[in-house]
Amino acid sequence: MLGAWMPRRCWAYAVLLCCLGTPVQAAGIQLLDSAPGLAGAIWYPCAAEPQRVPLGNLTVQFIDSVPGAKDCPVTGTGLPLVVVSHGRGGWFGGHDDVVEALVDAGFVVAAINHPGDNGKDSSQRDSLSVLASRPVDIIRLLDFMLDDWKDRAAIDPARIGFFGFSAGAYTGLVLAGGNPDFRGIAPYCPESNKSPGCEQFRSGDIPSNLPHEPRIRAAALADTAVNFAFSSEGLAGIHIPLLIWRSELGGAGVDPKHSALTASRLPGKPDVHVVPAGHFAFLPPCTPQFAANLPRFCSDPAGFDRAGFHRDFDSSIVRFFREHLAAAGAAR
Repeated sequence: MLGAWMPRRCWAYAVLLCCLGTPVQAAGIQLLDSAPGLAGAIWYPCAAEPQRVPLGNLTVQFIDSVPGAKDCPVTGTGLPLVVVSHGRGGWFGGHDDVVEALVDAGFVVAAINHPGDNGKDSSQRDSLSVLASRPVDIIRLLDFMLDDWKDRAAIDPARIGFFGFSAGAYTGLVLAGGNPDFRGIAPYCPESNKSPGCEQFRSGDIPSNLPHEPRIRAAALADTAVNFAFSSEGLAGIHIPLLIWRSELGGAGVDPKHSALTASRLPGKPDVHVVPAGHFAFLPPCTPQFAANLPRFCSDPAGFDRAGFHRDFDSSIVRFFREHLAAAGAAR
């Protein structure tokens, strides 16, 4: 397996179902559905009561609405912004517990579906090209939020953070200044492996010179995938504060030894935490329906409380961004 960006097809289904377990309760929401490259949502502090908001063109399989106060006025000014990158086969609403915690703490949060690698579009999911396009997707989202969003005046452009899980955490390392070398995929590409990514590697179609994003001042990353691409030299350009969460048991192509190695190679002193569970523990707690149908995505080690862990996980993310984005705003 080539990393967490190449697990089985039902991974996308898992992300979609798990996210129903902890819906956002206290957020304004604006849907982004006018362009394929900006399909997602913006959540923000708002005083109105949440209702069910139809997703329309953004409907993903059986999810056709989300809770929120649609298009209500933004409460506050000079607000910090966090952009979110989902994992392989996920969708923009797949980390709703993190979103809820951040919005309740006064943050604006924006997330989009990565084109070619989401629950509705898998056309590029197994290619190396999607690893190059993911950072570009987030830069496009940031440009929109700061230049074109109708409520952009509510955002403090000096206080921007990033949250990513799995392939989304890989995306964050690139945006923060990491330089992946995809030639590290070689051990995973014997001649018998005919996947699109390996065929690209053998033909020399290997992405390079991926873009960084200096507007991002701090990043929280959960169970980084694509670890084969990062050497110490490739990570040396990262200078922003990082909060790293990784799983002790791994899974879905993320080898815990490799994610630990990536964390150890990061410059400076990132804040590193280890959860005594597997890769899927970073998804929100499962609904009873999902747990009954696909238990392997919800099966945690004996004694592990995923709901309790997420309370700690979400709180750590809020504390991290409060500390480091407040410092970024004061340093202007």
